[in-house]
Amino acid sequence: MFLWVLALAAVLVVVDQATKWWAVSALSNGEVIDVIGELIQFRLIYNSGAAFSIGAEHTWVFTIASAVVVGVVVWIARRVRTWAWVVPLGLVLGGATTHLLDRLLREPGFARGRVVDFIDYFDLFIGNVADIALVGGILWAALLHLRGVELSGARAGGGEEKGGEEEGGQGESGREEPNAAGG
Repeated sequence: MFLWVLALAAVLVVVDQATKWWAVSALSNGEVIDVIGELIQFRLIYNSGAAFSIGAEHTWVFTIASAVVVGVVVWIARRVRTWAWVVPLGLVLGGATTHLLDRLLREPGFARGRVVDFIDYFDLFIGNVADIALVGGILWAALLHLRGVELSGARAGGGEEKGGEEEGGQGESGREEPNAAGG
C-alpha cells in the first residue's frame, strides 16, 4: 500500500507543478480568466505565506513545516494496510511535497520561495491544485478517524473495514457469524 501512497503523491506533484507552469506562462501579464463567471477565476499570485498569505515574512517556517509534514506522512504511510487510507495520505503527501518544492526551488531563493497560486475562489482566497488536495486529504483522513478506521483497516473496537461496512464472517467455531447490524 505504501507504494500506492507514493504513486498518488507523485501524480499530484506532476499535475500541480504542470498547472503552476501553465499559470505562470498564461497569467504573468496580469491576465484574469473567468472559469465560472466571476465566482471562480484564474489569477496569478506568488504567496510567500500560508493560507490567506498569513506569515508572509516567515517563509522559512513554512518550509520547515512542509518538510516535517512530508516526513510524518511518509512514516505513517508505511503502516497503511487499507485502500481507505491510501488516498488521503497520498493527497496530503503530494500537496505537502509540491509546496515544499516551491519553498525550496522558487524565487526569491532556497527555503524562501513563494508558492504559485492561481485559482481565485469567490474573490476570497487564491490557491492551487495542491491546496485542493491538502484540504480534501485532511477532511478524508478526519472522516476515517471519526469513523474509527485504523491504518490497518480495522475498525476501532474490532472488526475489519471492507468497502465501508463491516461484514459477517466465520468465527472461531467455523460457523457464519452475523455482522454488527445483525445481518
